[in-house]
Amino acid sequence: MKRRDIVPLSVGVAMFWLAVAATPAPVGYRLLKKIPLGAAEGGGEYFDYITVDSAARRLYLSHGTEVKVLDADTLAVLGNITGLKRDHGIALVPDLGRGFITDGDAAQVIMFDLKTLKTIGRINGEKDADSILYDPASKHIFVFNGEAKNSTVIDPAKGTVLATVPLGGAPEQAVADGKGTIYDNLEDTNEVIALDSHTLKIKSRWPVSPAGQPVAIAMDRQSRRLFISGRNPKMLVIMDAESGKVVGPSFTIGDRVDTNVFEPQTSLVFSSTRDGAIHVFHEDSPEQLSVVEVVKTEFGAKTMGVDSKTHRLFVDTADFDPPAAPTPQQPNPQPRPKPGTFRLLVYGR
Repeated sequence: MKRRDIVPLSVGVAMFWLAVAATPAPVGYRLLKKIPLGAAEGGGEYFDYITVDSAARRLYLSHGTEVKVLDADTLAVLGNITGLKRDHGIALVPDLGRGFITDGDAAQVIMFDLKTLKTIGRINGEKDADSILYDPASKHIFVFNGEAKNSTVIDPAKGTVLATVPLGGAPEQAVADGKGTIYDNLEDTNEVIALDSHTLKIKSRWPVSPAGQPVAIAMDRQSRRLFISGRNPKMLVIMDAESGKVVGPSFTIGDRVDTNVFEPQTSLVFSSTRDGAIHVFHEDSPEQLSVVEVVKTEFGAKTMGVDSKTHRLFVDTADFDPPAAPTPQQPNPQPRPKPGTFRLLVYGR
């Protein structure tokens, strides 16, 4: 062995672990279970966000006029939260034993007991109340209202509205960094905003190009990277959460993306799209993702949750009727889900 080929042991070990960290582990997701869940109480058919409580082993599935609550391990239905008009997102505050549901058609946020699943309050908000999250830094609930283009800020302990914050665009999925900043997509202005959760002031507005119509967002809080997916163009981009700069390569994804999730334990980024695909990426470095695989699901399975304990992926969908004929009021009608065909799909390795 030539002397210049000798590498000190400490350097060699460091290089080895760097190589391991940058190499995505084999994945190979497959369908594990398909759970039929039937029609929503109250009629109609619509489904939106999935919330996974990995610690309490529960799944919360938004289902139009109800929220279905399942055991995350057995997938048995534990109960339904009913009396809703058209619900969207679910946020949990375990320290208070409360959950919160956005009901867009009722212009309300429903407060419920995590143990009994009983409704314990209705908080008046804005029509088209959609994405919702609990910010641990401010200890407030933030509701993002699409048509109103604002955010309703709620005190979860008192169940009262603290403020309404204009956003300057139609918000979609949001994420909190845990340190006092909330990032949210504005799909009609092709921006991401950074909102101070204490002062309730917008600190920054950043364009998401080359993606457009941003809908889905996730965050690696350690590397301070945002993973943002848009519908037009259909792309996923990496953004520096400090500067707003789009870094590294961008990736083409499927049609009508709706959810992004980042899993810290595996450094995997998931992006689910309505055309029946979950795009799986590995974060090799703060400026580089690599494509791991595209998991084939079913048409309509655009909302998703990930269990941090079992690493299972949860998506839901239904059967669909063809879209109606275009009209001046609705020039781009979408396929409509058939009542009674709602189901949960579970994917694992």
